[in-house]
Amino acid sequence: MHQDLLDVAKLDWISRELSESYSAAAPFPHVCIDNFLDDGIYREASAAFPSADEKVWFTFRSAAENLKLQIQDFYAIPPALRSLIVEFNSPGFIRFLEQLSGIQGLVPDPHLHGGGLHQTLPGGRLGLHIDYNYHLEWKLDRRLNVLLYLNDEWDDNWAGHLQLWDEEVQHCVQNISPIGNRLVVFSTNECSWHGHPVPLACPPGVTRRSIALYYYTNGRPDQASEEHTTRFHARPGERFTITARDILHGMTPPYAKALAKRIVGR
Repeated sequence: MHQDLLDVAKLDWISRELSESYSAAAPFPHVCIDNFLDDGIYREASAAFPSADEKVWFTFRSAAENLKLQIQDFYAIPPALRSLIVEFNSPGFIRFLEQLSGIQGLVPDPHLHGGGLHQTLPGGRLGLHIDYNYHLEWKLDRRLNVLLYLNDEWDDNWAGHLQLWDEEVQHCVQNISPIGNRLVVFSTNECSWHGHPVPLACPPGVTRRSIALYYYTNGRPDQASEEHTTRFHARPGERFTITARDILHGMTPPYAKALAKRIVGR
């Protein structure tokens, strides 16, 4: 018997129930929804997640983004996870996001630019950052991030929490554990500083796994800012060590302008 991957009626109810708390959340609009998928669907998705030693991953090795793996080629993603991503780009899920966030006219990204499957190895981290705000090819503004965690067992002592920081990047306001089947939705703008900056302390063989999807609109009426790529920011007392890879990227278009704008410490 066919089972829908997402319950559209349930999504409609959730979006109406959580829309006010989403908008009022600090330090910027966001929400966490636990047990988002039906248990059987979640287990199938988790079981299909590729192991870190498969040859399909791109590995980040930079000062602020280290030992993070990514698959953004849709056809390199296992079928069970591809089907789920298709649902996350469907009209029913887009309607859920629009009702939840109050942002109308959302456009999904079937090409998974910067998104797809993410996996961080022991010792890895993702420094605090705000995301690129404009899709140069599509001429669209980035508005929402959606993360679905696929970590069946997670110990808080392993770190890896998604941290949401205040506008001045002085205080961590939210510390969200990446437990399995937890969906996180948040608005992305010029002060939505986030990351998992504490190096993972999980044991060998354990990784931090997620699906990352981004959504856009044609224009951004609530905020005007110059176009930029991802901007990293050190935490108080922290300083990034620039690597040769960072310098090489900084000398190669289109990274030269981006590197000059990145803040690597105070």
